[in-house]
Order: sequence, then C-alpha cells, then structure tokens
Amino acid sequence: MPKRKKVLIIYTGGTIGMIKRKPEGPYIPFDFKLIKSEFPELDRLECDVDVVSYDPPLDSSNIGPVVWAKIARTIGENYKRFDGFVILHGSDTMAYTGSALSFMLEGLSKPVILTGAQLPINEIRTDAKENLVTALQIASHPDRPIKEVGIYFGSKLYRANRTQKAHADVFSAFNSVNFPALVEAGVHLYFRHPTPTDAWKGIEFNVQDKLDTRVGHLRFFPGISAETLDSVLLSPNLKGIILQSYGAGNLPTDKGLIQSLKASIAQGKVILNITQCMGGSVEMGRYATSALLLQAGVLPGGDMTFEAALAKMMYLLGKYTDIETVRQMLVRNIRGEMRAERGYTE
Repeated sequence: MPKRKKVLIIYTGGTIGMIKRKPEGPYIPFDFKLIKSEFPELDRLECDVDVVSYDPPLDSSNIGPVVWAKIARTIGENYKRFDGFVILHGSDTMAYTGSALSFMLEGLSKPVILTGAQLPINEIRTDAKENLVTALQIASHPDRPIKEVGIYFGSKLYRANRTQKAHADVFSAFNSVNFPALVEAGVHLYFRHPTPTDAWKGIEFNVQDKLDTRVGHLRFFPGISAETLDSVLLSPNLKGIILQSYGAGNLPTDKGLIQSLKASIAQGKVILNITQCMGGSVEMGRYATSALLLQAGVLPGGDMTFEAALAKMMYLLGKYTDIETVRQMLVRNIRGEMRAERGYTE
C-alpha cells in the first residue's frame, strides 16, 4: 500500500476564509477554523494535512514582497517534511505571489499550489470547496507530475508565472493566454502539461528570499508627458524599470524619449520592455519604433506577464550585484516564465 502523502496548507487569508459580521456589511478575514468547520470533508482526503495559519489573516491587497518572503521561508522550513504545499490566498494579488514564489523557490521539485475563492467557504454557492479539494489532490498526487508553483482556480491549474487575474466576478477568474493549462479537472484530473523532467536538474532546493523592490513601472498611453516619463526613468531611487509598450513592443519615435532611456541606462538602471496586450510577445526590431529601443539598450521581455516580469526583476536584483548578470538573466527563460526554444535554463 502506497504511503500517504503529506500536504501543508499555508493559510494567508483571502475571500475563502472571510465572513460578514452583518448581512449588509463588508467581508472581513476570519481564521482557518471557519474553513475547517465548513468543510469537514478535508478529513476524507487520501492525504495527511497540516495547517499553518498567518495571524492575522491578510486581505491579498496587503500582500507584497515582505509576505512573499515569509511564505517562501515557511515552505523552506517545512520542505523536507511535506510532499506538497497548498497556499490559500486572496485572488487579487495571487498571480504576483505565485510569480514571485516561482523564482524564490530555487530547485523546487514538489508541487506548490495557490488557490482561493471568489465566494467565502460558508456561502451556499461558494467555489471554495472545489478549489481547495482539487488543489490538495494535485499537491498530494502519488506520481507528483507537478513540480512547480501553480495557481488552481475554476477547474484549471496554470503555471503561476504565466497567469493573470482576468475577471473580478466569475469563478474562472484567471487565465494564461500564452501558455496552456497544466491540469484540467473534470471527472478525472487530466495532466496536460506536467513539469518538464529536466527542470532544475541537479539543482538543490534553496529559498532566495532577498528581493530588491527598487523597481518602477511605466505603462505608455497616447499623450503621456515627458515629465511623467522622466519622473520614472531618471528617478535616483530605482534600479530597474518595466516598460509596458504597445503591441509587439512599440513606443513613440520621440527623440526626447530615446535620450531619456539612454540616460536611464547610463545611470545603471536595467529596463525591460513587455507588451500591454494580454497575449502575444514583444519582438523588438520588428518595427522601426522598437528597433530604436533595442539600440538604446532596452531589453526585450518576450511574452512575460507583468506580474512575472516584476517578480523576476525584483528577484534578480536581489540575488545579483552585477547589473550585467541581471540583464543577461532577465532575457533568459529560467522558470518557464517566457517562451524559449528549450526548457528551463540557469
């Protein structure tokens, strides 16, 4: 008889554990006792479950790099004791947390599944129970076909660093436009894209919890002023900047903008260009407008989501002191976060 798998639930908060003190009042975070009382079926799962609850539970709007590091350390401290991990988390910033963990958990060879709900677990029409039980089943699967960070929501498991929240009020709240679902849940669990067997081959597990948050963001729009651009590009407090450009990586052919970009890079900043589009990829040099950016030293971000680009830049700036190493690693596929001819590289 196969040994029962052990899964650690890390309960950070979120809608899945929220309640209303008054019928007309707002949802507020509760604690894991609510989830356990509303879902006694947890005891019927074919795995052993332990729980770590953060006190107080957090609305995901309040989760950022400090909590990412805390979650990563919690996994690191318990890594040898458990076969998989399920993180209960609010949906609003789940894609940011999932992307960050995908980079911070170096050499990961176990499933780390984030999930939550659009309705609290004690609501009649809640999606919480299905999300939770399926996340636990994926995390405790005997063959462990998933060995990475994923987001399970609305019957699909996506690679976390390919995922974005796409809808505020439907149960299928997330999508992954540029990469297919890893698992689809129906009558059975269909593992469509298990983690590549060569991912992190020979790399020992390690938690890299140092992040550098000195990262800025510029989303372009027609009519954006030079003052707005320079306030970010030339800020002395930033080490990296993510540009969100039009289409396949295009920006205005304005000489002042190119000069500001060059000046920013000369200051030692690293600038990464990703598209504003939900799907598709930056292809710098395809049009004259993006060729100018390439010549100025702006890096192409391929088909990375904004969440992945942000987390990757914070991770690399925190790990490496040499800015040239950061530049080289930003454009490489290191966690399956961007399209590449081959698998993960490091």
